[in-house]
Amino acid sequence: MIVIGERINGMFTSIGDAIAAKDKKPVQEMAEKQLAAGADVLDINVGTRVPKAERPEVMKWLVEATREVTNAPLAIDNPNIEVVRAGLEAACSKGPAIINSTTGAQDKLDPFMDLAKEFGTGIIGLAIDENGIANTVDGKVEIGMRIVAAAMEKDVPVEEVYLDPIILPVKTDQTSPKVTLETIAQFKMLSDPPPRVVVGLSNVSQQAAERSLINRTFLVMAIAAGMDASIHDPLDEVLMNEMITAELLMNKSIYSDSYLRAYMQNR
Repeated sequence: MIVIGERINGMFTSIGDAIAAKDKKPVQEMAEKQLAAGADVLDINVGTRVPKAERPEVMKWLVEATREVTNAPLAIDNPNIEVVRAGLEAACSKGPAIINSTTGAQDKLDPFMDLAKEFGTGIIGLAIDENGIANTVDGKVEIGMRIVAAAMEKDVPVEEVYLDPIILPVKTDQTSPKVTLETIAQFKMLSDPPPRVVVGLSNVSQQAAERSLINRTFLVMAIAAGMDASIHDPLDEVLMNEMITAELLMNKSIYSDSYLRAYMQNR
């Protein structure tokens, strides 16, 4: 499982305040804490407090601050291509990166796939198109096929494509988790080699009273369905332990009585 740590995001108060004060220390401490807790990739998101015109420069600052403490892969998270480009230019000089994200709408898909080719990065493709978020398995798979085809056309390796079926909060759409799980299994059959599948985990529990329990349960179910990567909080130790245990039960790691400790030591 590829863990994409979600905590370097201007929507969190500590990071939003650090961005406003141009204080690198909280950003760098959060990067190091997430990596120590099991993150493989760090998501970088300037949030919504930053005026749109300033977001490219702020993304560059945020990436450079993070790059001072790690060369780990960074997921440059913004829907605007100029903000993503600014992040990639700063990130790719010292390590790998992933574009987070494009939709399946053609006016987004083509330029973002060109950007992935230009920088040699991975790219997350969302099950969204000109009609909005697809809410059926067939609709999500059709958009997934369009994204995979675009990657092949632009010579971006399919193994570097991460399809996100988009899970909606169970509180507002109780059919969404089941549809998402079925889509994960379908995505893995789109091509050989298959694309990777990623989910923004915390979406499933938005506004619910039992957020942690819902996140943990869905993560285990999604791993069983074939999910490869999850955007979540690696500082949630219980969540991480359930993820490691699910992978063990899916025979993706070797059992020992100390398998939790072994997982972290072998990263």
